[in-house]
Amino acid sequence: MTHLFKQRLTLIGAPGSPYSHKMIALLRYRQLPYQVIWGQPNVELEKRGITKLKVELMPTFIFVDDNAEPQAMIDSTPIIRRLERQWKERSVIPDDPALSFIDYLIEDFADEWVTKYMFHFRWHSSVDADNASSVLPFGFNTCLADEQHRQLKKTFSERQISRLYVVGSNDITAPVIDASYRRFLRALNSHLSDHPFILGNRPSACDFALYGQLTQLVGFDPTPRAIAEALAPRVVAWVQRMSDLSGCEALENGWHSSDSMADSLTLLLNEIGRVYAPALLANADALIEGEKTWQANIDDALWTQQTFAYQGKCLQSINQAFDQLTPADQSKVMKLINGTGCEALILSRQTPSL
Repeated sequence: MTHLFKQRLTLIGAPGSPYSHKMIALLRYRQLPYQVIWGQPNVELEKRGITKLKVELMPTFIFVDDNAEPQAMIDSTPIIRRLERQWKERSVIPDDPALSFIDYLIEDFADEWVTKYMFHFRWHSSVDADNASSVLPFGFNTCLADEQHRQLKKTFSERQISRLYVVGSNDITAPVIDASYRRFLRALNSHLSDHPFILGNRPSACDFALYGQLTQLVGFDPTPRAIAEALAPRVVAWVQRMSDLSGCEALENGWHSSDSMADSLTLLLNEIGRVYAPALLANADALIEGEKTWQANIDDALWTQQTFAYQGKCLQSINQAFDQLTPADQSKVMKLINGTGCEALILSRQTPSL
């Protein structure tokens, strides 16, 4: 099987996985040869004699290591950077270091906060939960027998609804999540009135990260789709367009410079600073104190959530990305984020040792 992995990239994902769509769209734009296996990562890895994952995440990529052996890799953000090192053409990382930091910050927000919108809307209301639990099992096998499907629907629904606490979704935070989603849509809709992509006239990693989550929010789940259609028609159209940018020219000067970043992007940065920054900082404090849960006042509501080491790594990575900038580029970044609330992620320096 090894020769297959030398010819093209292989990833294992699912139609209901926003991160799978993030990476498929990115591969299409970058014009990299790939194949998608719709399935469960460890099942598919075992079939191919590849070491299974300790934690199954989608998408799972199969790369070839230095010994020409297939190796599984998860986590879309480092996978994007690995692809950048291997293939230089049609890059999705801006060459302006300060703008690259903004790209990283927005990608992280998409992966870690916009996904809260997705999971909340999918499983909080009975209408959306019934839709998801009815359709998603068929994403792995459309030929499921009716009785098997009924059992899977029940099991899948109960498991996912019971995990709403993981993203902080409950009756208290539901209005906060809803309001944040609406502000996010309005901010993105406003930005797209003058710019085809987040950082100018060329897509970057953060575009694909936002798109991945929106494939579900706009393209699958009834409630957030209706909200988007009412508030943000440009966003609905953008999601459709983002699915395949293989024919989009990678303009050499397509990205804005950090000195000329669109003013409309400030609305999106404001939302990141308003909701995501306090969540990251509260999670980091809890990690430092050894607390299993954290509480924070987010948008005038008490937010309670399980503490996660991974979110601690997210804050750590944001600070590391900032520290790697030159003093001049750090000044540019601070100028861009000052007053948005995002500056707290840098100024606090409350990064746990992980």
